[in-house]
Amino acid sequence: MKIKLIVLTIIMAATINSCNGNNSQRANAQSQEQLTKVLIKTTEGDINIILYNETPQHRDNFIKLVEEQYYDSTLFHRVIKDFMVQAGDPDSKTAGKGDRLGSGGPDYTIPAEFIYPQYFHKRGALSAARQADQVNPQKRSSGSQFYIVTGKKYKERDLQQMESQLAEQDLQSIFNNLCMENRDTIMKLQQSSDNAGLKQLQEKLIAETEAIFDKKGGFHFTAEQIEAYTTIGGTPFLDNQYTVFGEVTEGMEVVEKIQKAMTDGNDRPIKDIRIITMELIK
Repeated sequence: MKIKLIVLTIIMAATINSCNGNNSQRANAQSQEQLTKVLIKTTEGDINIILYNETPQHRDNFIKLVEEQYYDSTLFHRVIKDFMVQAGDPDSKTAGKGDRLGSGGPDYTIPAEFIYPQYFHKRGALSAARQADQVNPQKRSSGSQFYIVTGKKYKERDLQQMESQLAEQDLQSIFNNLCMENRDTIMKLQQSSDNAGLKQLQEKLIAETEAIFDKKGGFHFTAEQIEAYTTIGGTPFLDNQYTVFGEVTEGMEVVEKIQKAMTDGNDRPIKDIRIITMELIK
């Protein structure tokens, strides 16, 4: 598959949150006892989650924030039916009615930990929010904001069509990362108005992009993904773009209740839905 060039010349991206379901997706070869469990008490009911050991930086950061009571009193500040419910903005603790939320968090981000296709965006997946690709080509996660997937069910033919779109998205992401790695060279060529040099470098990076993509084996949904997305649903277009680091084990009916809340123009629930406390389950 050949990359579709989105820009005619290389544009350097800047690195700066756009950001019951008993689910079958589990940490392979691990028992539940080996996984960190967290109880999320909300004003709508309790949600139990587990954190994956294969995403240690996200797991350890989440544990740290739970132990620090960082999430206590925060809101589910962004809720979209048949998509996801998002929380973790510390600014939401004291937010007034109608205040716009979604940019708060600690003064750090977390490197992406894509364990794909083992973990994907099926219904009940716990994932990290992040800033958009334009300012965050490395797809680093927010230091605190997370979302729980609700999503919808798909037909197999819809997933087949989506494969092609996601393949192009993956190609563009690889290309953007290569541009970042070569940003000093790109800047020099731009400053000297060396269009021929820019074009030559662009062709080189496109060739490298295609080689990396081919080495990965392209993009295809696995049998497990197809089964999940056609039976319980999810958000497959987010796969390999946002870090999935856990999942809901109990209380998906509470998540369903939250996703049906009436919201304002910024997707914030009209009536505050709050995380009362989070605690580790021993």
